[in-house]
Amino acid sequence: MSRRSRAVKRPVPPDPRYDSQTVSKFVRALMMDGQKSLAEGIFYQAMDMIEERTGQPGVTVFKQAVANAKPALEVKSRRVGGASLQVPIEVRPDRRTALAMRWLISFARNRSEKSMSDRLAAELILASKGEGSTIKKKEDTHRMAEANRAFAHYRW
Repeated sequence: MSRRSRAVKRPVPPDPRYDSQTVSKFVRALMMDGQKSLAEGIFYQAMDMIEERTGQPGVTVFKQAVANAKPALEVKSRRVGGASLQVPIEVRPDRRTALAMRWLISFARNRSEKSMSDRLAAELILASKGEGSTIKKKEDTHRMAEANRAFAHYRW
């Protein structure tokens, strides 16, 4: 453990178009090699595509997708008497959002559509409906935590 004091959480400035901190965090997670303007362009194009396809505001679909993808439980490995046990733990709220965003982006990157904005739009639409790879990942995580519920008393 570090003996230093905990790092102070700095507030994230909201994004210019939707004035939302969640969107700003998502754009930062989407960014590669420090190219933030490119990441913003991809995200805003995806929002425009979502509005065309669904007829709903893109941000509401995005927020619904993130909310649907947030895991409540996960497993952590813990050594107990020479054996590694998968101990289910509750996920902290800030980690829930970070995991949901990370999963949405990674599964969007693995899709087969032509452009990244197409992929992102498709994955967000599916996740907002409660379908798609991201939701499957969340359900698998919950299933693993449920299967290892017997080791819950090893929580720390």
